[in-house]
Amino acid sequence: MKLSRPARRVLLVVHVVASAGWLGLTLGLLALGATAATTASPVTVEASVRGMKLFADWLLLPLAFLTLASGLVLALGTPWGLARHRWVFTKFWLTLATATATVFALRPGVDAAVAAVAAGGPLPDAGEVLFGPVVSLSAYVFMTVISVLKPWGPTRRGRRLRARAGAAGRGPGARTAGV
Repeated sequence: MKLSRPARRVLLVVHVVASAGWLGLTLGLLALGATAATTASPVTVEASVRGMKLFADWLLLPLAFLTLASGLVLALGTPWGLARHRWVFTKFWLTLATATATVFALRPGVDAAVAAVAAGGPLPDAGEVLFGPVVSLSAYVFMTVISVLKPWGPTRRGRRLRARAGAAGRGPGARTAGV
């Protein structure tokens, strides 16, 4: 499947906006988590973890899945391919891992913190509200860097496809069009 140029451009904008939104939302979660972990005010702790829950319940998963889906369609519908270049393949697996971690680690940690604080107790573990955003932010910054730099070259599969294309008359070492 090859995307038309207008479809590719629209999808690229959707992907970049969703990815930037996911990164920004993670910065917001980190700020709220740091506030909850460092303040002595129970009211501020509760407001911070409730804000985190609101972000995690309503915004985080839709942005994560939109980023994953748009990136997958872009990879499959353009010459970059999903498994032709190491940077694309790496981004796919990191996006899948961070989306999965959001579902199974970050959201349950935030839910536990909200339950404990709403019951009148202290924040049970600052790591519950800090670890997820810190790991996610690190992954998103790394993915942004490799999206810009496109390091490491093609995968074995990508080299085979490039060689086949060269043998089919496109010339040796012919490059495929970028996104």
